[in-house]
Parts: sequence; C-alpha cells; structure tokens
Amino acid sequence: MDGIQTILKFLINRKTAIGYSFMALLTVGSERLFSLIAFKCPCSNENFIYGLVFLFAPAWVLLVIGYFMNSRMWKLFTGCCLNPRKIFPKGNSCRFFYVFGQITLNVLIAPVMWLSVALLNGTFYECAMSGLKYPGYLNTLCNNKSVRCWEELNKVACGKTTMSSSESEELKLTLQAQSQVLGWCIIVTTALLSLLTTCCARCQSKISHLQMKFWRIYIEKEREQLEQLFQLYATKLSERNLTSFFENKEPDAFPMPTFRAWEDASQLYSFNSSEQHYSTLHRLVEAGKKDISEERETMLDFVDGREIV
Repeated sequence: MDGIQTILKFLINRKTAIGYSFMALLTVGSERLFSLIAFKCPCSNENFIYGLVFLFAPAWVLLVIGYFMNSRMWKLFTGCCLNPRKIFPKGNSCRFFYVFGQITLNVLIAPVMWLSVALLNGTFYECAMSGLKYPGYLNTLCNNKSVRCWEELNKVACGKTTMSSSESEELKLTLQAQSQVLGWCIIVTTALLSLLTTCCARCQSKISHLQMKFWRIYIEKEREQLEQLFQLYATKLSERNLTSFFENKEPDAFPMPTFRAWEDASQLYSFNSSEQHYSTLHRLVEAGKKDISEERETMLDFVDGREIV
C-alpha cells in the first residue's frame, strides 16, 4: 500500500512533465495520422499552398484551442468590455500585455510541438517547397542538376518525375534535410527562449524559492477545494430550489457571495510584497471583502507556470 501511495505521489508531483510528454506523444501520433491518411501531395502547381496548409493550419487550430482551454484567458477577458479597468488598471497599464504574453507562451507549446514534429518528418515541407517557384531558390536547389529539375520539381514528392532515380532521390533528401534542420532550429530556439525567460523571471522574483514552493502547493490545494465547494454549494442550492418548487413553500435562507465579491474574487492575482497573500481569494478574505486596490507592484498570475486562482 505504501508503494502505491509513493507511486501516486510521484505521478502527482510530476504531472506537468507527464502532461507535456503525453502532449508530445499525441502530437507525434496526430502528425503520423495526417501524413498517412489525410495528406496527399497533388504534385502540381498547388504543392506550395497545399503543403503549407498542412504544416501551419493544425498549429493554428492548436493555438486557438489552447486559448479556449486556458482559464486565465477568460479570467482576463470576462467583463473587460463593460469594465476596461480590468485589463488596463490605473497605475499598471502594461498589465494586459504582461499577462497575455505569459498566456501566449503557455499556449504556444502545442503548436510548436506540431511544427517541430512535422518538420522533422519532412513530408509537408517536401511537398510545399517542391512547388515553390522562386527563381533564387530553384537556382540553389537545382544547381548542377538537369533542366528537368526546374520543370518537374513539383513531381519529386510523388516520385513521378522523368529525372533519373539518383537525381530525384537526391532532391528528396535535400528537401527532407532542409525540413529537419528547420525543425531542430525551432526546438533549440524554443528551449533556449524557455530557459532565458525562466531565468529572467526567477532572477527578478521578489519571493524566495521555499516561499514559491509553498505558494505553488497552496494554489493547488485552494483550487481543489474550490472545485469541491462549487459542487457542494451548487448541489445544496439546487436541492433547496427544487424542494421549494415541488413542495410549494418558501425557500430557506441561503447565504451567497455578493456580485461584487464574485467580481473581486475573479480578478487576476496581483502580487504585493507588503502583503503576504497567496491568491486573490486569500487577499479578499483577509481584507474582509473590502475594495481591492488596483495599484499593485507586480503581476504574478503564474507560480512556476501554474495557474493562480
């Protein structure tokens, strides 16, 4: 039993890494499925557009889905048309760009994974670039090749060219090599940028490493218990309303937070070094549900890339 608990604890502590690993496997599987089933290079003048659509359209869809699935996104934008101060508070006009930039960096993980996997495979890039008619590119690719290279490059991906097999294979390998080099460039650049942004954020952090660790645990526990209380109070309220309706009697009193309290608790968290609060809800409770000041020192709606409720 202790062994099972140890394994479960390990998996919970590593759930972010496990989630990214699962996302990577899902991306690889999806790319292979697209390549084998849906993708059919036309081997015509439409190669360039067709290949780019398969290369970038899924990445764009993943980006949009990522925005939709990110609760910080909706916490940021909900009600902003009626109250622009939510995203551009007084004294901190850069708040929106800071928070939205962090959301975007988090959402970009899946699209970058798709582009990296697709480029490493080389199928989409090979089809797209074989249809490119830019003279400078054709001169470079078809250098020391026969005249048919300029005329039948778009047929190389399908193997239907009248060029010699060695020349056709060389062109395919060149296109695949270019694709893989681009894929590795994206991977290395992304890894380097992730390291630099993390280092910069940690270097400028006003919170110690141990307090950051405590903060992360607190946020996780608050989120779990908040979900449980939502379920509990929603169940109680629905039972009370249904009982009152079917038994035709006055409903019992049921205390609920005010609209202003819901609004204040829904704001993105703002860190202030003079107050040891670990979430918007924590600050709201400590302040006795008073008005929350819009002026804060630093926006920190993440703790180690995790969401602040």
